[in-house]
Amino acid sequence: MKLTHKIVMLMSVSAFAVGCADDSMPVAQLPEIDTTNPLLAEWDTPFATPPFDQIKLEDYLPAFETAIAVSRAELDAIVNNPAKPTFANTIVALERQGALLDRISGIFYNLLSAHTSDQMQQIAIEIQPKLSELSNDISLNPELFARVKAVYENPGWFLSKEDKKLLEDTYKGFTRSGADLPEEQKALYREYTSELSSLTLKFGQNSLAATNAFSINITNPKQVAELPDFVKEGMAMEAKARGHKGWRVTLQAPSYVPFMTYSSQRDLKEKLWKAYNSRALGGDFDNSANILRITELRLKIANLLGYKCYADYVLENRMAENTETVNNFLRELLDATKEYADKDYATINEYAHSLGFEGDLQPWDWGYYNEKYKHEKYALNDELVKPYLKLENVKEGVFMLANRLYGLTFTPREDIAVYHPDVTAYEVKDENGKFMAVLYLDFFPRASKRAGAWMTEFRGAQIVDGVETRPLVSLVMNFTKPTDTKPSLLTFDELETFLHEFGHALHGMLGEGKYESLNGTSVYRDFVELPSQIMENWATEKEFLDLWVKHYETGEPIPAELVEKIIAAQNYLAAYANVRQLSFGMTDMAWHTLTEPYTGDVVEFEVKSMAPTQVMPVVEGTAMATAFTHIFSGGYAAGYYGYKWAEVLEADAYSRFQEEGIFNRKVADDFRYKLLAQGGKEHPMKLYVNFRGHKPQTKALIDKMNLK
Repeated sequence: MKLTHKIVMLMSVSAFAVGCADDSMPVAQLPEIDTTNPLLAEWDTPFATPPFDQIKLEDYLPAFETAIAVSRAELDAIVNNPAKPTFANTIVALERQGALLDRISGIFYNLLSAHTSDQMQQIAIEIQPKLSELSNDISLNPELFARVKAVYENPGWFLSKEDKKLLEDTYKGFTRSGADLPEEQKALYREYTSELSSLTLKFGQNSLAATNAFSINITNPKQVAELPDFVKEGMAMEAKARGHKGWRVTLQAPSYVPFMTYSSQRDLKEKLWKAYNSRALGGDFDNSANILRITELRLKIANLLGYKCYADYVLENRMAENTETVNNFLRELLDATKEYADKDYATINEYAHSLGFEGDLQPWDWGYYNEKYKHEKYALNDELVKPYLKLENVKEGVFMLANRLYGLTFTPREDIAVYHPDVTAYEVKDENGKFMAVLYLDFFPRASKRAGAWMTEFRGAQIVDGVETRPLVSLVMNFTKPTDTKPSLLTFDELETFLHEFGHALHGMLGEGKYESLNGTSVYRDFVELPSQIMENWATEKEFLDLWVKHYETGEPIPAELVEKIIAAQNYLAAYANVRQLSFGMTDMAWHTLTEPYTGDVVEFEVKSMAPTQVMPVVEGTAMATAFTHIFSGGYAAGYYGYKWAEVLEADAYSRFQEEGIFNRKVADDFRYKLLAQGGKEHPMKLYVNFRGHKPQTKALIDKMNLK
């Protein structure tokens, strides 16, 4: 069943009739719509893009109210249709309803992450219960479910494979949302889901507030003298922006990570590390109680629906299919790599001792000595690579890769409105000149943006009555800002991040089909990371790097020996990085395989759940769970393992590019049309086998790490 906070087709608001050409299709009697509100009006803009320059904060609440009323009218028309339930007048009608609400939600919730404010967060708190109520009113409506069930049991003979998948997903969406529950349990389901929706929203707001609340201002020049110029300049700009003298380091990744990497000031780094790893743990933005209640509510919902734990409920709709498979998968990877991760730690620890460090290396020491060791062993560090990774050049390199593989071109469009001056919009076409998408790029951190990097959509792809609507895709990142003297220069990790998120964008931009809920990234959560993670492989391909990487000042191409060093260091500390990711997946599974509510200490729970993966010393009074937005306010609950799962998929899938050519159009076309364009029309394992010719094996990832 489609999500109410995901945008679909931008239709004329005067014609929000649901369905397609069928004389039995329901026609909704819509409420009056205030078309002076830009969120409700028709958009006379390039490609019907959102008019961000016209939308004001005060437009959201009345627009939401109207759109909810429109959605209810559309649903009433489906329920009260006197005609016999059919695929068209019930299943397709449900897919198409809510277009206006999806338009507004798509804008609001994307900006709530990318460009929020106190007022927007208050609007979210106010509107969230109403959206939860609407969602429950749909899934728990007995007359509506009766129509869906009738079609499911008697689908007819003329449904395509795509139609059948939509029907199956719609029916399962209802049953997994309480439609088959007795009335008294439906009331409980409604109560639990409404509270859960509010709590997950609050969790994310607390995490962002806690991240923004802590920083350190340094006024002693000696404490920053050793830092690279780009780090000092960024810190100075941050201090100046806040009205202070000196240099300020924050918990935002482009500030936090370089300081932890290049500074030898252990006392400052310890404060920073502990602040970062105790965000929303106690204090004004404490998320501890929220975690306990979120996991309890998820368990209650799972139990209501007949599952032993929340993970069992979630994994039923994943490639992995069940909890046992996921736990065995995580354990298999851990067993194969833990001893090597311990060796990685011992290596850096011993290296630190050789430089005079005493005692055991602590987490806040890791980045500094890790970087020094990498430079000594591979003669490689971020400062050597960054001058060759000017953001504008990286962007053109990524665009070039998309052109080589899929024939795509990217043209900046200044006439397309954006939601912040840092954002740029691009028109995307294929090699035949067909319009494929609008791509928004939002690169730099700000207080109004949450940490991390992500791809999202303001609108997905679909075809209605033979008219195709193409997607509006957005990539949001937090790269190092330009300074007064230097452009934005990326680290190698940031290059990989760009490629990763761009892989998600390709999945969205190349999606094709009738139904948005089956297009692009609308796939199983443990499959959605394959298109993104496979793109990271090109970051260490000399044949690709030689085409575009050049020094931002001299224009000289990147030296062959530097590329060789990057490739040689490709698997540097691979086991340690692997085990670190496994620790996140294991603590996620621990929280969501609870069969009884947990009422103890969040820190103790985390320490115990991560114990099998522990490599570094445990630091008392810290926990990552209280800021673990992926699983407590995002969509990765009982699903964080999916990153490692997708690494197995991409390690095996990319080997075909390696065998046949990293720019091979036949391979790229197969990947595009057999996998990316298919979205969720078929089970992902079938799509994968169609592309690769066999099922993936965990060994592919272990071999790729080249453990020694």
